[in-house]
Amino acid sequence: MKTRVCRLYGQNDLRIETDDVAAPQEGEVLLAIAAGGICGSDMHYVSDGGIGTIRVREPIILGHEASGHVLSLGPGVTGLAAGDGVAINPSRPCGACSYCAEGLPMHCLEMRFSGSAMRLPHEQGLFRDKIIVRAEQCIRLPQGADLGAVACAEPLAVCLHAARMAGEIAGKRVLVTGAGPIGSLCAAIAANAGAAEVVVTDLQDAVLEVARQMGATRTINVARDGDEMERYNADKGYFDLAFECSAAAPAIRTAVMALRPRGVLVQVGVAGDTPMPVNALVGKEIRLQGTHRFHAEFSEAVEAITSGRIDVRPMITGRYPLEQATEAFEAAADRSRSVKVHLEFADAASA
Repeated sequence: MKTRVCRLYGQNDLRIETDDVAAPQEGEVLLAIAAGGICGSDMHYVSDGGIGTIRVREPIILGHEASGHVLSLGPGVTGLAAGDGVAINPSRPCGACSYCAEGLPMHCLEMRFSGSAMRLPHEQGLFRDKIIVRAEQCIRLPQGADLGAVACAEPLAVCLHAARMAGEIAGKRVLVTGAGPIGSLCAAIAANAGAAEVVVTDLQDAVLEVARQMGATRTINVARDGDEMERYNADKGYFDLAFECSAAAPAIRTAVMALRPRGVLVQVGVAGDTPMPVNALVGKEIRLQGTHRFHAEFSEAVEAITSGRIDVRPMITGRYPLEQATEAFEAAADRSRSVKVHLEFADAASA
């Protein structure tokens, strides 16, 4: 059996190629991919040849956000059947290291994560028409589930974990800095959790409009209307909780200054070493909370999407067939018009 794959050879060297697919073995499932979301990490691999110190050192199939249909099952697989729609969990902790034993699998020392160049050989990703995965990576979907929406389960899981790290949200005044996919999803989660206010900031009107559709009660273009944030800084700050989703130093400073004393800053966005207003953090006794990946939140994200509790569809701003992957990556990188861009595969007609 043949499959097309979206393979990166190095910086800006993205190719659509054909590979062979074997039959699924013990505990494995053969899937037809329907939709796959382009993540910021995928874009960095393409445009920069890596992320920070992680470099693409051999050809790698990209992608870790995807959904699909079961084509066939290997021996010993139960709970799935040919034709089932599934969400695909790209995270495969070892289950045996010290952190897994502590109940912290998101910090697994031997983590395998689809489409990651961290290890050598690289972990090959999900951007292909057909793929074999472990059965335990598949979450069976209700009949008729929107597979395009379900392909957003992985970033939603990241945000659900961030919300869990934040603590109580109901009744809180929440600031979200950065209205990309993660910021828009954090806004949706905060709104769904009963936040009193959800204010989202960004530099682009188009992405802010998506954030408004996702649950923001107010949006502010800080490139044009940055002075609007000043009133939130009065009397030592206004917001109880901030999700910082950009990792940009000015946005981090904005969040710290707008938080009230003993507020919580959840740092969701990642970058290299970044300046931070430590004096304000200390003086206002702000709790700085990191957040990393997810575990149980993946199945929770699938449920939230398929039940309609969180509508992710407004953030899907572009869909491209696999053969137009280069154009899809260009669109995804253009924040003036894109939030989440999806690749659609041979199974997309069934999505």
